[in-house]
Amino acid sequence: MSRHLRSGRVAAWTLPPAALLAVVVIAVIGTGGHGAHRAALPTAPGAVKTSNTASAGAPSSTAVSTTPPTTAPPTTAPPAAVTRPATVALPPAANGELPQTPALPSIDTAAFHGEMLLLWRAIRSGDPAPAMAAFFPVAAYDQVKAFGDDALDWKDRLVAHFDLDVAAAHQALGPGPATARFVGVVVPTQYAQWIPPGACYNRVGYWNVPGSRLVYREAGVERSMGIASLISWRGYWYVVHLGSEVPPPGQGVVDAPAAGVGVPGPPGGC
Repeated sequence: MSRHLRSGRVAAWTLPPAALLAVVVIAVIGTGGHGAHRAALPTAPGAVKTSNTASAGAPSSTAVSTTPPTTAPPTTAPPAAVTRPATVALPPAANGELPQTPALPSIDTAAFHGEMLLLWRAIRSGDPAPAMAAFFPVAAYDQVKAFGDDALDWKDRLVAHFDLDVAAAHQALGPGPATARFVGVVVPTQYAQWIPPGACYNRVGYWNVPGSRLVYREAGVERSMGIASLISWRGYWYVVHLGSEVPPPGQGVVDAPAAGVGVPGPPGGC
């Protein structure tokens, strides 16, 4: 997430069509490693779930139906740019104003489910506003960077590119985006890496996971596109780059659109 920008487990969660908040969690165990230049932060026992692979090159999978716990809507008024429907659970509105922690976020939370649902709504409608509650908070960005104009950089670079990428993803849904249905998100958590202070023009560290896959169904065909980068703040994942970590100026990008689930990753990035 450098100013000039442009980590083993694969996990996914899905939404059955009959119930928006009834969640099916699928865990697929893979292998992967940290980049040699990254400093992996030790995590508390139980922070990462693990399982055994069935055989080399053939991951095993399990499916567990769960229902996210009910979370009361935040009581703190969010910034004007953030849309926070009370129908989904989300990270606390003022989360970005608090100091960073080394907590590795989980995808098995109501807040993450809510964030991904809002991201999907934004892509399907072409309006990025609903997804701003899932976007890396400006107050957290101000703590990460030390340029002196961080809020302006957040708005004019990160958010501006996100808006363009949402528009491009919307167009990629084809002529009938309203008929497209959300299936789920695949998060390659085996690629999650702690980006330490001092790396990538940052003064505060955070977890980064690249190459997640947003999966949807259109006209009976399963398709997917990438989420270029998710980063952490205080134990929650946030979108920071949707289409590309290094987008072309003034142009939206759709990250690796594919038939089916596609291929998560690769590792790397800031």
